[in-house]
Amino acid sequence: MEKSPKTSVLYNASCPVCNFEIQHYARHAAEADLPIRFDDLNSDARAKWGLDADTAARRLYVLHDGTLTSGIPAFLVLWTQMPRYRWLARVVGLPGIRQFASVAYDFALAPAIYRWHRRRIRKQAARAAN
Repeated sequence: MEKSPKTSVLYNASCPVCNFEIQHYARHAAEADLPIRFDDLNSDARAKWGLDADTAARRLYVLHDGTLTSGIPAFLVLWTQMPRYRWLARVVGLPGIRQFASVAYDFALAPAIYRWHRRRIRKQAARAAN
């Protein structure tokens, strides 16, 4: 009987930082036979998420048991589903640490990675136009 994924992750495979991290989780999930699906927002899979490409590129999204989360709450859901990372979910989920991690992700990390992504896209478009 095939396991159907109860957890799905939407990430930007064209972002080197995002792809590196998510591919690490995907390898671990495959090795541990975890029911987690990883969808690249640059593929047809994004249509199932109901998010436009720009919105999806701004942060990590996780759908678990019908509930969509993003940012640090999404990482917490993902880590909780992976036995190797449950300890990290417990630590980052602690009061104070969760708030600090959310502020750091929402106002520093995610925007910086998104700006880097947009800059890469502009450069690729400029090269293609030449």
